[in-house]
Amino acid sequence: MEPKREQALVGLFVLVAAALLIATVFLLSGTFSKGDFHYRAFFKNAGGLGPGSEVRYAGGPPIGRVQSVRAAPQDPTLMEIDFGVHPGVPVKTDSKVTITSTSPLGDNFLGIIPGTAAARRAARDSTLSSIEYTSLADVTAMLAGLGPSANELLSNLNGRAAALQVTIDRVNDLLNDPNRRHISATLADLNGMLAEDRPVVHSALEHLNGSTEKLGPLMDSFKKTSAQANEAISHIDATIAEDRPDLRQAIADLRASLTSASAVMDQLNRTSNINAENLDEIIENLRHVTENLSSFTETIKTRPYTLIRAAQPKPHQPGQAPPQ
Repeated sequence: MEPKREQALVGLFVLVAAALLIATVFLLSGTFSKGDFHYRAFFKNAGGLGPGSEVRYAGGPPIGRVQSVRAAPQDPTLMEIDFGVHPGVPVKTDSKVTITSTSPLGDNFLGIIPGTAAARRAARDSTLSSIEYTSLADVTAMLAGLGPSANELLSNLNGRAAALQVTIDRVNDLLNDPNRRHISATLADLNGMLAEDRPVVHSALEHLNGSTEKLGPLMDSFKKTSAQANEAISHIDATIAEDRPDLRQAIADLRASLTSASAVMDQLNRTSNINAENLDEIIENLRHVTENLSSFTETIKTRPYTLIRAAQPKPHQPGQAPPQ
């Protein structure tokens, strides 16, 4: 009896273990989740996900399972991941799906990033937008692609460092002991000049301040004059805008007068050009006449008797009888 009892217990244990295993498999595969909402997303890299992988909402506890992972029929370069979530999970139309993990060494899971509160609830069997998964291999490839650029950057840095060293050497040569003494002497002279000219600078600043204060009334006067000019221009505009016959007649007379004056000036110019030589001759004659008049006036002043006598008197010698 004992051997049969042991065999029966072993068989019962095997059946219970098999039932638990089958139930776990069906549970992980989502067979018992008939009421879940099913969605899909497309990725270039599935990140090692497979049927039964966890689905988490906003990094929380599992709220569903991955149903299947396969190559997309429409585009073989993409992986189609079908998954189901519990009915109470607020998956919105603008929610995004990503592949992530809770730790660097943890297993990847399918994460749902919450959408906005104003968005509508995503319908069953709809496709959600995804954020591409970046694997360690992708990071390594990116770093490998940055290798040439990093080498070029290092070469440029080495060149800049060499140029900087040359600059530092030049600065050190510029700031040697003789140059430092010259700079110190120059600064001392500058301080002395500032100390000596400080009253002059102070006086100049005071005059500048006084001139600035006088600018206020000048600006006010200018503003007043500008306002008066604007008012005068407004009156002129109003006068011009009026349709007054007397004003039109005055403008016409003024225009005729200007035309006549222009004609007279043209005639004078022509007459002057024609008689230029005669005018020169007349002026020359007038000059001679003026000289003769000057000579005559001088003669009258010095020898007024010439107006009575025709000639000068004969010279008289001492002791000689006067002429009869």
